[in-house]
Amino acid sequence: MALQEEFEDYAAKAKTLPATTTDETKLILYGLFKQATIGPVNTSRPGIFNQRDRYKWDAWKSFEAKSKEEAMSDYIAKVKQLLEEAAAAA
Repeated sequence: MALQEEFEDYAAKAKTLPATTTDETKLILYGLFKQATIGPVNTSRPGIFNQRDRYKWDAWKSFEAKSKEEAMSDYIAKVKQLLEEAAAAA
């Protein structure tokens, strides 16, 4: 399976993660997803009164040095890990 196809498969699987997934983990996944699909941050940082979008922007910015391929691989690995942890906890 090509990297892009596997990434899309795991992006769909990420939507099935348990509700107990921490916000920190969700932000990591968000940052990796945006880096993998769009590339480096291309917008300005949201203002101080928009905390939710600011956290998301910061998460994306933290992966700026990764290539799209690296971000896809890291995203796949993180989702696999979370799915395995969820299965073990069930």
